[in-house]
Amino acid sequence: MTTDTSAPTEAAAVPVIDLELALAADPDSAELARLRAAGAQLGIIQVVNHGVPLELIEAFHRSIGRILALPREEKEHLASPTAHPFRGWRQWPDDFGRLELERFSIGQFDDPAAAAAAGVPAQYLELFAHANVWPPQEPQLRELADAYRAASLDVARRVLSLYARALGVPVETFPWQTPEYTTFVVNDYPTWTHPDSGTDEEKLLLLEHADNSVLTVLHQEGDYAGLQGQRPDGSWVPVPIVPGALQVFTGSLLTRWTNGLLTAGRHRVVAGGTVTRRSTALFVYGGFDTVVEPLERFVGDGEAEFGAYHVGREALGSVEDYLQVFGRPEQVAAWQAGRPYVAAVEEPA
Repeated sequence: MTTDTSAPTEAAAVPVIDLELALAADPDSAELARLRAAGAQLGIIQVVNHGVPLELIEAFHRSIGRILALPREEKEHLASPTAHPFRGWRQWPDDFGRLELERFSIGQFDDPAAAAAAGVPAQYLELFAHANVWPPQEPQLRELADAYRAASLDVARRVLSLYARALGVPVETFPWQTPEYTTFVVNDYPTWTHPDSGTDEEKLLLLEHADNSVLTVLHQEGDYAGLQGQRPDGSWVPVPIVPGALQVFTGSLLTRWTNGLLTAGRHRVVAGGTVTRRSTALFVYGGFDTVVEPLERFVGDGEAEFGAYHVGREALGSVEDYLQVFGRPEQVAAWQAGRPYVAAVEEPA
């Protein structure tokens, strides 16, 4: 693995990158160096001038926000009818039975026929056998979600081009195939209404992890910096809420391609603030038939530090893998029976 030792320690903060300027014909070399340092140390950047219309972001969030603000008994009807963990509305409790997170997930395609028409190879069509749940209360949500996904995917493509430029390689170095496999989720994190423990570790709403994507494009909103990224020394830095910015995480697949030169952005979410925190994320994995493994350019005369990862095959097993690790017994039973599942949570006082 090639290690970048030239980056200053302060580069472990979250940089804000002007995407349009950085991709210009004659980019600022200092800006590219800052990007490379962030990619090597933190794996999280914020981008502005990213090309996603603010009107689209706001329209989507207003629509999905009205759904997530519905009474719980109404949202229960928006759960996946087959208990698919990546479709429709979900909620889950923490170890004390308190609401930790609500999520609305939208599959890339509504059904196998739509996936086939978009060019998805036949062996992966079963990924879309479980229907999306489109709330009748928001008939425009499907159109908004499709537009939002397409715009975020374009951001991911452009950021990958930018990382290639910062690393001094052609963008074609990365074997990015189309159609890309993506997943799309909206997370709602409740305000902290429980006795204050005084430590972030005891107020975690999303445990620390790195995404298994190539890149993740996220939008966050709220009144506090609850999203935190992990520095190389293990400490945590808040990701500020910058108006109009999108957050882009390096996923473990880009780390794999670069043989560890770009680090996967480990992050977590801590409770706080006076309003519900919301984030919308598109996870981009590359093409269905893409085999992600360390590229020779980044291995050099050394050894590959990672094995091969087949995007489509891993996706086919993603639900079973998820339930094996995170599924509650009643959730697994509902999935096996093909019936809805709604987790029980403690009602707020």
